[in-house]
Amino acid sequence: MRLGIDAMGGDYAPLEVVKGAINYVKEFTEHTIVLYGDENAVQETLDSLGFVGNNITIVHCPEHIGMHEHGARAVASKKESSINVGMSQHKAGLVDCFISAGNTGAMLAASLFILKAIEGIHRPTINSPLPRPNGPDGLMLDVGFNADCKPETLRQFGLLGSIYAKEIAGIDNPRVALLNIGEEKEKGSMAAQQAYALLEEDKNINFVGNIEGRDLFNSKVADVVVCDGFTGNIVLKTAEGLFYEISKSGAKSEFLSKINFENYAGIPVLGVDGNAMIGHGISKAETFYKMLKLAANVINHNIVGKIKSAL
Repeated sequence: MRLGIDAMGGDYAPLEVVKGAINYVKEFTEHTIVLYGDENAVQETLDSLGFVGNNITIVHCPEHIGMHEHGARAVASKKESSINVGMSQHKAGLVDCFISAGNTGAMLAASLFILKAIEGIHRPTINSPLPRPNGPDGLMLDVGFNADCKPETLRQFGLLGSIYAKEIAGIDNPRVALLNIGEEKEKGSMAAQQAYALLEEDKNINFVGNIEGRDLFNSKVADVVVCDGFTGNIVLKTAEGLFYEISKSGAKSEFLSKINFENYAGIPVLGVDGNAMIGHGISKAETFYKMLKLAANVINHNIVGKIKSAL
């Protein structure tokens, strides 16, 4: 397996990226990590860490997309950036995935422009884990890729989330719920009501109805929560803000630590024809190591192939 990663992506690149890659190949010696970025900077980092081996290689990329650049414009103009080159080499089959903790907008744009959506997918999506105090983590999608969603798109999110939850989280027959302002079928916007009907009709989805915000962290209600990216991103950022504010008071609990989203690895872009993964910009070595493990797990479970089969 050859795992591609953006060596220049993230607030602590390339040092923390390279550290994570070294830790990974020490454990998974049969895998190769391909680092995309400035060859001199990456090689100097490898040398400073004393790495000796042949299962980490470098592909020189003379350009870099900064965190505050406009993602789509940067992808279009910086053809030799680490994100463009890495994603293109994944498309060509030279690496089995491409990971970056760099510019999220650029990663989303490159996923769409280079890998392209799987035939039949209306809009690819990104998800977030839903930590629970009384059971395994669930997941919510979309959390920012698609601010506006048609009912059919929300139905597809239910299918994509079901496949991911079953294969990666190991949840048999995951329960899918639609985030809404009430549990009753008739609640919510017209789009939500229409999405409810489509989810209910789809025999490939174990749809359990609407879910209210207060039950998001209750594992007894649902495993996969579907919503548009506008709503999902607000929920995600609210949870992040809640964690930081409560943490300031010195309060500690097992569940509180679980809603620290910095502890989680990257998230795959579901619905594109390839294995693209986006990480948090503040990721450090341990998180990059987890991203590589998650990417290998996604590849081994052939998530893309299973989505194509389900469609």
